[in-house]
Amino acid sequence: MTDQGTVLLIDDDAMVRTAISQCLQLEEFTVLEYASAKGVMEQLSIDWSGVVVSDINLPGENGLALFEQIKQVDAGIPVIFITGHGDISTAVAAIRDGAYDFIAKPFANDDLVDVIRHAQEKRKLTLENRKLKQELQAQSAPGPRIIGNTPSIHRLRQTLVNIADTSADILIQGETGTGKELVARYIHEHSGRQGKPFVAINCGAIPETIMESELFGHEKGAFTDAKTQRIGKLEHANGGTLFLDEIESMPASMQIRLLRVLEERRVERLGSNDSIALDLRILAATKVDLKKLSESGHFREDLYYRLNVVRVDIPALRERVDDISLLWQHFCLVATAQYKRESEPVSASRMHSLIHYDWPGNVRELRNLAERYVLMGPSCIFEFDQIIPTNEHNPGVMTLSEQMERFEKILLEQELTKQKGSIKDTMNALGLARKTLYDKMQKYNLDKDFYK
Repeated sequence: MTDQGTVLLIDDDAMVRTAISQCLQLEEFTVLEYASAKGVMEQLSIDWSGVVVSDINLPGENGLALFEQIKQVDAGIPVIFITGHGDISTAVAAIRDGAYDFIAKPFANDDLVDVIRHAQEKRKLTLENRKLKQELQAQSAPGPRIIGNTPSIHRLRQTLVNIADTSADILIQGETGTGKELVARYIHEHSGRQGKPFVAINCGAIPETIMESELFGHEKGAFTDAKTQRIGKLEHANGGTLFLDEIESMPASMQIRLLRVLEERRVERLGSNDSIALDLRILAATKVDLKKLSESGHFREDLYYRLNVVRVDIPALRERVDDISLLWQHFCLVATAQYKRESEPVSASRMHSLIHYDWPGNVRELRNLAERYVLMGPSCIFEFDQIIPTNEHNPGVMTLSEQMERFEKILLEQELTKQKGSIKDTMNALGLARKTLYDKMQKYNLDKDFYK
């Protein structure tokens, strides 16, 4: 059975509730019953995906008062009123005020089911459009961009939209080259700390002997070579964001001090007894499983749990193969602007090689190759050009239809990029009818706005 959605049913007549509930359950809706408005609002949120069906006349708070409260949560939640003939004018006024529809007693069950089903579809579209709008706004905003159309990247972007403008510390996990610092900068630029310092430290690149001074700073005379006062990175990031890359490389002694800073949000410079209040957000990144590292005793467990308030996992490039063509085109465009060089489009056969390479260096390796291609042109050697594609059903070869679809998608993405997302110019260049182009874009989940 497929769940058709959730319906909040509010009616003080138990027999009416039972009859409607049974009817809707037969149509595979999930029904939550209420005899009054009490408790209804606890079920609702801006992301709630269901429909409210309510009698106008209720004991205590009536349906219209409940409707006003629902609009405060989200005016897009569909509200359907059940009304007697004497309340029809009231129901019509409620529709003018934003209610989805009303149905007058007595009514046929099929009529009620149709109205609810249409309302459910509208709610689903509203939430999908809202999500797309958020993603487009995030993508078009200045600063770093998370590029890709695969489900894993859509999920990543949605996660970042939800957590960016919060105060929570975040642990970013991903293989080398997946873009952990890019994600950290994206979070910073889409938070209320935008415009304040973004301070990045690679914990694996700083010698242990100077890490304490680098992080915490020192007063003049704190040690032999401390000839002047120094502001540490923690204090320098005050008001903004501190990004600790390769946190797994941090020495144990520094882990203890960092934990205290995280808990107290205060820092003391070396050689000082004064405690300085900090208003900063800490983003930590790791390429290893920090939980396993803490369980083995090679990383402080208490620090791991303190950093892991929210965890963001970045997928490896081999797990988002369908994004390779889009990323390649993006990196080539950036490189042509950076080096002021013209770049020839990569051939379909070479794009085929790009798509079927394993990319151990992930997005960073792809970006470096794109820059090399822009500088050297088609003479640039791809060491993996001769890799033979594989297929899970027939190892060693892709089916003809799979190869044709992949090739078609590559051509569409290349032309959309060339035409900067213009549907008309893409139609003309490829000799496609408008409907045919739209159908193919929908098939491959291509959005023209990504190519502008």
